[in-house]
Amino acid sequence: MVKKLEEILDIAAGKTKKVLSVAVAQDVEVLKAVTEAVKLGIVNAILVGDKENIVDILKRESLHRDNIEIIDEKDPFKAAAEAVKLVSEGKAQFIMKGMLKTADMLKAVLNKEAGLRSSKLLSHVMIYEVPAYHKLLFLTDGGMLTYPNLEEKIGIVKNAIFVTSKLGITLPKVAPICAVEVVNTNMQSTLDAAVLTQMNRRGQIKGCIIDGPISLDVAVSKISAERKKIVSKVAGDVDILLVPNIEAGNLLGKSMTYFAGAKNAGVIVGAKCPVVLVSRTNSAMSKLYSIALGAVVS
Repeated sequence: MVKKLEEILDIAAGKTKKVLSVAVAQDVEVLKAVTEAVKLGIVNAILVGDKENIVDILKRESLHRDNIEIIDEKDPFKAAAEAVKLVSEGKAQFIMKGMLKTADMLKAVLNKEAGLRSSKLLSHVMIYEVPAYHKLLFLTDGGMLTYPNLEEKIGIVKNAIFVTSKLGITLPKVAPICAVEVVNTNMQSTLDAAVLTQMNRRGQIKGCIIDGPISLDVAVSKISAERKKIVSKVAGDVDILLVPNIEAGNLLGKSMTYFAGAKNAGVIVGAKCPVVLVSRTNSAMSKLYSIALGAVVS
């Protein structure tokens, strides 16, 4: 079972090399990550964007260009469409977002003519390596679905299970995070958590252990669970944190990064290929881990 993000690099390097297309690639941190992924043998890359700007960054940062193709397209919307087209035509296996907004990247991915839509729900999965926790934490969905209903939460959980399975985690423990550990009819998140738990126990959601409603402290701390007298297989050993909405996920994720010094990686799953997607402010190392993750799940 993978316990460090560094291990994902080794897994990706050991698989058949994929081709990554990058939309609007003229960004220093993106290019550092992509060129390092190429150097490690994880991917070959096709960079779509302002070629002059891309070449200038590569030269200025002394980044190599081996196994890298550049397609000149200065318009960001057309660059995103071209990056998606490369996948639909079989010239690349997955996509990475460069210097453009998430909504613009997803618009290109979800374009019916692109052929990358599937019957599955699209959701964002972030992985955090938190120094104070004993294994990787998977957070979903803090980057795409705003206020998911119960049906969408089922899809979110299934997507997260798909990602954990690719990393050798065969029966992940899922915590539908709420403010309290009891069902409260005035709090929809607790009702959803209870239904998800029951569906899991009856075999309607397979491949994981779900227990909720459960608070964050109980999910990550056995001591908190003991003090609150909560008996749960998930308590203190959670793998997947299912947040009630995008605001909770965004705040929790950024708190782990900026307050706890967590390393991270992120990808959107549910389309016919993964979309490597982390914040534009994330480091080159975070983007490298994300590329490796995308290569593993593609």
